[in-house]
Amino acid sequence: MFFRAILEKGFKSKKSYWLIKKWLFFNNPQDFFYAVNDLKEKYLLFYISFEGGYKFLNLKEKLGIIPPFGIGILEKSKPFKSSEKYTLDFIGASINKQQYLEKFYQIKKYIEEGDIYQINYTVKFDFSFKGNAIKLWEDFIRRQPVPYGVYFETPYFTAIGGSMELFLQKERTSLKSSPIKGTLPINKNPQEFFKLEKELAENLMITDMVRNDLGKVSKIGSVKVLKLFEVQTYKTVHQLVSTVISESTKNFREIIEATFPPASVTGAPKKRAVEIIKELEPHSRELYCGTVGLIYPDGNFTANVSIRTAILIKNRLSYYAGGGIVWDSIGEKEWKEVLLKVKAFSEIPKTF
Repeated sequence: MFFRAILEKGFKSKKSYWLIKKWLFFNNPQDFFYAVNDLKEKYLLFYISFEGGYKFLNLKEKLGIIPPFGIGILEKSKPFKSSEKYTLDFIGASINKQQYLEKFYQIKKYIEEGDIYQINYTVKFDFSFKGNAIKLWEDFIRRQPVPYGVYFETPYFTAIGGSMELFLQKERTSLKSSPIKGTLPINKNPQEFFKLEKELAENLMITDMVRNDLGKVSKIGSVKVLKLFEVQTYKTVHQLVSTVISESTKNFREIIEATFPPASVTGAPKKRAVEIIKELEPHSRELYCGTVGLIYPDGNFTANVSIRTAILIKNRLSYYAGGGIVWDSIGEKEWKEVLLKVKAFSEIPKTF
């Protein structure tokens, strides 16, 4: 039995369809990297869960539901048809508004005490699902076309992703990362970004983190900010994006170990932020805030930041949303932003 995968055009210049001939799963990064090295000259789909990144930061692991590392051996395919309908019904969330605000003020205390400057805090939303998962993903992408969307099936779960964020792209010795920090609804003038000190400060902070991460594996003096505070407009939102480039002769393993988990979905400083995420979030993030990527036969690769991502296990689907919190963040406003991000995927009760 082959599993299916679909990758949006950011991975391979145009949308591509694949059969996954074989899945390999790993609980530790060493075996994962050995397998990637052994499977040279093949197209490989890979993922690393958010919890998979704990070991890169020398933190005690937090067990999730899905295997933290996976590799799919790919074979090109014709497009898949999906005509079946589906139903998606809201069940509940990992925390409610009151609990979110309690965690929010704990985070503010950590910022006040100097533990962190910024953190990405998230909520998990659960739904019951019946029907065709590819159709669900296609509708999701149709509402918000993105370059790094993914759909893939495994024996354990199905991934439904609508990411517009590039984590890493390696082409020969060129390395690129494009972190996103800053969102405005499509009906707002994108020039408003430049009046929002919080959005600009967060984007700059994360860009500096990416510069630092890439600097660990790049030639001295080659790390540059190609674009700072670029506005990218999508169907429903404007995003504030910066792009960092460098030159690197390091291999896949060295680059991932130096940069994962992505700066934009952790916080600053990264290790302490992840410790606090582990303490305050009652759920595991799984694939959300991890990465999904395509390794080419020549060893180059493209990987996303798995934002706007859901996992489906049997008939239960979990979608996640969150945002960056800094000292001058307002709890009520942050909660409303989380709910707004969920509505990009599915409606939830107005009373929630």
